[in-house]
Amino acid sequence: MSNPFEDPDGTYVVVRNDEHQYSIWPAAMAVPAGWDVRHGPSGRQECLDFVETNWTDMRPRSLAEWMDGTPAPGPSHA
Repeated sequence: MSNPFEDPDGTYVVVRNDEHQYSIWPAAMAVPAGWDVRHGPSGRQECLDFVETNWTDMRPRSLAEWMDGTPAPGPSHA
């Protein structure tokens, strides 16, 4: 059985979590809890191109907001 995550001829979706981290996911598989579809379904390379174009800040959202001086939503750690 081949790896469904690395099938060059497979159909995928691009998913993103609450921390704005992206991944490609086989379209035939259920999207994991906490991830939302942002693109697709489409071919693997189109999904990889979408991720490369749209995931320009590799920092998790909460870290980026903290570093940029914008408090992340959630409980206070003070």
